[in-house]
Amino acid sequence: MPWDSVPWFTEGEAEHSSEVARLLAYAAFAGAEGIIGNSDLQVRALATPASKVQITTGACAIINRAPGSQYQAYAARLPSRDEVNIAATGSTARSDLIVARIENPYSYGETWPQPSDPANGPYVFTRVISNVPKTTTRVKQVRSTDSAITLARIDIPANTTNITQGMIKDLREMANPRRRRVLRYMHGFNGVDEVGNTRYPSFEEFPNGCNWDIEIPEWATSATIIATWAGLDQRNAKDSYGHLRARLGTLHTAITNYDCDWEGSPQRFTLIGGGVLSIPPSLRGTVQDLVMEGCGTANTAYSGVLEADGGSTMFCDIEFVEDPTEDAI
Repeated sequence: MPWDSVPWFTEGEAEHSSEVARLLAYAAFAGAEGIIGNSDLQVRALATPASKVQITTGACAIINRAPGSQYQAYAARLPSRDEVNIAATGSTARSDLIVARIENPYSYGETWPQPSDPANGPYVFTRVISNVPKTTTRVKQVRSTDSAITLARIDIPANTTNITQGMIKDLREMANPRRRRVLRYMHGFNGVDEVGNTRYPSFEEFPNGCNWDIEIPEWATSATIIATWAGLDQRNAKDSYGHLRARLGTLHTAITNYDCDWEGSPQRFTLIGGGVLSIPPSLRGTVQDLVMEGCGTANTAYSGVLEADGGSTMFCDIEFVEDPTEDAI
């Protein structure tokens, strides 16, 4: 019988295999593994440092790596905080990996011991893999066949008993981080709007009208912004020097410098700026202005300006991303 004969879901007295149930989990997670919420399963030092660490509540997806377990995943949850002991170091430093691991003796090819209570397990644990290379970032680097995900690495100095937060490196990844892209543009400007008359460190909206109300997703932890000033006109027979940036609410991207030399006749320039912004919890789920800004150099000896006119087009491309955070501590 080549098929697993009871597909999900069959009525009546059909008995479904655990493999088919794990197939469903694998499909639900799109074949990915990691934490589910961006603040799940953080490894934290105790409020009073001791020889243990705590793991905050949360949930995760873990790929089944037992032999013959293609397209299978586990869904696991930690409803209350867990703690694990960390051994003291002697005369040399040591690194320990903190993982969430499935220990299922019933999955084909696994050799985990039977739990004392087969009905309630446990079959999932916080485990410490001790004395790993300090460059370790994934459990598969040291235990390639474990059905486990990495939560953190603890780099413990020599002669240390108590674990502090500074020793803990967060290595969590999200199973399916959310993304949202927003693209805005404006073409053609009545009259002429110049950049260069306002001097650094002051910035002005440039060109006028290049601002949009943007809703920041409640889950967004960072935003990548690419701002493009296309077809700026240089006509005033002077070199133009200055700065460009994008602003989201009170957050600013890194400053991009421009240096446009006068070549004896009017020219068009296309300039790009932007960067990555970290979104604080206070801005998530709010509506903020997305603004393109510019200014001239602080050196008043350079009086050249760039103009946005009817032949200019502005683009502002922003992608919101969900990454692991440490907000919910």
